Amino acid sequence: MNLTLKVWRQSGPKDRGRMVTYRVEDVSPDMSFLEMLDVLNERLILEGDDPIAFDHDCREGICGMCGMVINGVAHGEQVATTTCQLHMRHFEDGATITIEPWRAAPFPVIKDLVVDRSSFDRIIQAGGFVSVPAGSAPDAHSVPVRKEDADAAFDAATCIGCGACVAACPNGSASLFTAAKITHLSLLPQGQPERLSRAKAMVDQMDAEGFGGCTNTGECTAVCPKGIPLDTIAQMNSDYLKANA
Repeated sequence: MNLTLKVWRQSGPKDRGRMVTYRVEDVSPDMSFLEMLDVLNERLILEGDDPIAFDHDCREGICGMCGMVINGVAHGEQVATTTCQLHMRHFEDGATITIEPWRAAPFPVIKDLVVDRSSFDRIIQAGGFVSVPAGSAPDAHSVPVRKEDADAAFDAATCIGCGACVAACPNGSASLFTAAKITHLSLLPQGQPERLSRAKAMVDQMDAEGFGGCTNTGECTAVCPKGIPLDTIAQMNSDYLKANA
């Protein structure tokens, strides 16, 4: 495959940034999107050029590092797929691909496609701890949990914190991420002692970071690689209202 890439290049947070066009030839359809960028970077290094900076780690779709907007869609157009699991066979030979970083004020660009997502860390830190008695492992049936609650908690807990929801939201809202982190504890017995205070602290921190408000457009869940459902936001809002009652 021969491709044309239009990549956002920005040397630092204070640089204006620009789109730069590259030609990439002989790309295997079996390559992942990040492997294709690796090939381009190896060529740029050999030519004495600065390689494209992008986040990556596990390359197994579980760490949430590989965030970039591909052809206007966070993680690309393949449903429930992270960038590292996106393969070049999903693109046509001769295609032009536009690659940009997450676009949100609380995600300032560090360099090229790398953004600072430490605002997510501060939201999680605001949640504090969960009160769980220490000691030996309890029997599996000692704390009854309804299957519906367990399934919903597990669905919320699959959030990998990649930030695609923020990048896709027209308001730059982090509600889906924050709701997932709140909801997976709120549905389990272990999360009850700090349930309301945790919801209030995390939502307040989300607002303090400068994320926009949720208007239920649904773009967040449409691009979420783990398919976090939209109703987690309703659960978060319910807990937040109770905490402020």
